[in-house]
Amino acid sequence: MVVPAQLTAEAVNQLREGIDLLLGRWSALQMAIQNEWGGRDTRQKAQQLAVDVYRWLIKPAEALYVDELENLLDDFMLSLNTEIDDGSIEEVADNLLIMHEECLEGNFASIERLRQSIPNVNHRMQVVNGGEDDSDSASSSGDESMEMEDEVDPSSQPPQAQAPTVDADGWTVVSSRRNRGGRH
Repeated sequence: MVVPAQLTAEAVNQLREGIDLLLGRWSALQMAIQNEWGGRDTRQKAQQLAVDVYRWLIKPAEALYVDELENLLDDFMLSLNTEIDDGSIEEVADNLLIMHEECLEGNFASIERLRQSIPNVNHRMQVVNGGEDDSDSASSSGDESMEMEDEVDPSSQPPQAQAPTVDADGWTVVSSRRNRGGRH
């Protein structure tokens, strides 16, 4: 099958939604948003990340390198005072590139699986409120590690005092060392 060089209008819309869904399931990003590790405008910064990722993905396919996307994601998380050492950046980048390739082929199955794995949730970037959501259902697509951690209660401790959090898949998410200490 010959893969088209450009996304169709439908594929563009699907890709945008897929980016939002995938970033919305990235527990490290969601914890940074919920705890405002990047400041009070962390949510707006995360929305801009989705735009930046989309703009990066619509470059000519021969100019897309996973290392560059990983650097974009890593730099963004560092801008939120969040250092990631668990491999989730690589996984998110890989999943975004796979999704892009599928969209080029007109295949939206992975995006549909993401939609179905998050019942009763607005598909725009959203943070779960302390365990009141049932979005922890497992996905059959193998991307359970992308699920948000919905057991975090930001009012239980200030963000700079929180210990590393281990999600259901054993991934550890920690705030950057720059965010620890006596700052308030």
